[in-house]
Amino acid sequence: MPATESNFTRFVEVGRVVLLKAGPQAGHIAVISEIIDHNRVRSFLLSLFLPLHNLSNRFICHSHDLKAIIDGPTTGVPRQSFPYKHLTLTPLRLTKLPRAAGSGAIKKQLEAEAIVEKWEKSAWAQKRAATEKRRNLTDFQRFVVLIAKKRRTDAVRKGVYAAKKSA
Repeated sequence: MPATESNFTRFVEVGRVVLLKAGPQAGHIAVISEIIDHNRVRSFLLSLFLPLHNLSNRFICHSHDLKAIIDGPTTGVPRQSFPYKHLTLTPLRLTKLPRAAGSGAIKKQLEAEAIVEKWEKSAWAQKRAATEKRRNLTDFQRFVVLIAKKRRTDAVRKGVYAAKKSA
């Protein structure tokens, strides 16, 4: 029986760029540099992972208490172990990152592949930035936005009325 293609495109793998959901660096991106198990040992428990395509660094995770070592030398995220349940996998990944790579190697690879710039240009990052900007508005700034929206709506309404009248 032939192997079927997987529907998943974002795997927990060395070199995967992740978005941190919790902790002091929440909202920053980092890179998975090593996968460790729930005992914090750098060995793989085959009963907890389902290997894909016989690659040793690409797995579907079946347990939520597992951790990975992440590092974000250009984004201010220190090298640390982090639980998967507080990570969001992004579509970005470093192509030729070896397992257990140090911060220097990760930084060189990030700069060579311009991953941070790709992230900042993505719709996901731009939407997060817009949400954060709206969240930090003061009461008066929200009022100014409300008035601007009313003026824009009025201008559109008058333009549509003029177009209907001339047609």
